[in-house]
Amino acid sequence: MNKPLRRIAIFCGLLVLALLIRDNWLQYVKADTLREDPDNRRVLIARYATPRGDIIVGGNPITGYKETSSGDFKYKRTYKDGPMWAPVTGFVSQAYGANQLESIEDGILSGTDDRLFFRNTLDMITGKDKEGGNVVTTLNAAAQKAAYNGLKAQGGKGAVAAIEPATGKILALASFPSYDPSTIAGGSTSDEDAWAKLQKKTNANDPMLNRALREVYPPGSTFKVVTAAAALENGLYAGADTATKTPLPWTMPGTTTELKNEGNIPCKNATLRVALQWSCNTVFGKVGSDLGNDKMLEEAKKFGFTEEQFTPVRTSASVFSDDMNPSQTALSSIGQYNTAASPLQMAMVASAVANNGTLMKPYMVDELQTHNLDALETTKPEEMSKPLSAENAQILQSMMETVVADGTGKKAQIDGVKVGGKTGTAQHGVDNSENPYAWFLSYAKLSDNSSPVAVAVVIEDENAVRDDISGGGLAAPIAKSVMEAVIKSKK
Repeated sequence: MNKPLRRIAIFCGLLVLALLIRDNWLQYVKADTLREDPDNRRVLIARYATPRGDIIVGGNPITGYKETSSGDFKYKRTYKDGPMWAPVTGFVSQAYGANQLESIEDGILSGTDDRLFFRNTLDMITGKDKEGGNVVTTLNAAAQKAAYNGLKAQGGKGAVAAIEPATGKILALASFPSYDPSTIAGGSTSDEDAWAKLQKKTNANDPMLNRALREVYPPGSTFKVVTAAAALENGLYAGADTATKTPLPWTMPGTTTELKNEGNIPCKNATLRVALQWSCNTVFGKVGSDLGNDKMLEEAKKFGFTEEQFTPVRTSASVFSDDMNPSQTALSSIGQYNTAASPLQMAMVASAVANNGTLMKPYMVDELQTHNLDALETTKPEEMSKPLSAENAQILQSMMETVVADGTGKKAQIDGVKVGGKTGTAQHGVDNSENPYAWFLSYAKLSDNSSPVAVAVVIEDENAVRDDISGGGLAAPIAKSVMEAVIKSKK
């Protein structure tokens, strides 16, 4: 071969090599970036060209799909009882993307997950249209309905979280006000109008906020359950009925400020049982101060504070601060100062107590399936931590059961069932200038000593009064209805 031809051949070879490198770069290195590019309309068209899989509760779908009448997208998502289930499902929209389970499990629901490759290949061979898989949740439909209807009847803002203590399965996750994800599932003008109305800037109630997972509130006196656990675990007091030697009044260390109790309640030298029964700030403030910031923080962390949880939907981390002085620790130990918790977090506290001191990791997806119901992945219960010994958990159970039997939580009583609980009313606003939050956390125990459910309820309500009974009056009846729904479904 002469020299000019050899040069042309080498040049052509280099061009072919460059094309091969470029082709492999696009197919293997840049494939994900190109596929996820928001300007790649072909991906979006393909995504909505086939029916989306369902999110399942109790064997029944709470989602669906329908054909659109115009545009490039053939199908759009529909929801059954959308406002009730929005904190669980989230939304998927042709115009605005997706969130929560609809986003996290999008690969399964849309049919693009690699684990569905073999099934989709078979469908292509047989000529069947591709379909998405299903997400089977742990939710209890009756409990969710009781939670949502209870919040709706109150008329204010609020949230409910319920857990099965032995497994960590989330049984209810309600938030109010809420929204219907069906109204923003398409890309029409009406969907645009609905989206605009839902945005926080134009809607002060923020109905798209998942208050059960993503909002943290001062927990008020419900946090005294954590403080009582810390007292027992650190041997500060031998048991529920040991006198605490708490003076009345009690002045917070390093200050001249007396920590006040709500009303004329028997807090002087009260036992832990009596202090929890009547929610004595002085007793639990002194417990926190005596134990110190480090020990209180350690116990709070065992219950899940300071860390995000993944259910798989991410929660906001609950707060218990470090580097606090004794008086700040005292206030934090009664659920004030910087302490803040999500409803799910406080349900986890009640769940650990009910489960004899073992906290199970909370989760809401039981199984991922193909569209023909073959299991792809099943969630197994997982122990998260041990905030209490079994002995101390049973002591704390007896204290919480006294709260419901003879204290501030009487409205949570259920005939034939042992109920443990704790009321709380948390300060809100500068110098407690705004309406407080009414809290109640609880669990139910059946005659065989099993505990099918633990619940936390928070209400933001203008009718709340500034004493601990507000949680018992506003939130406890909702917790009761959720517990009854779970118990009835077990029969």
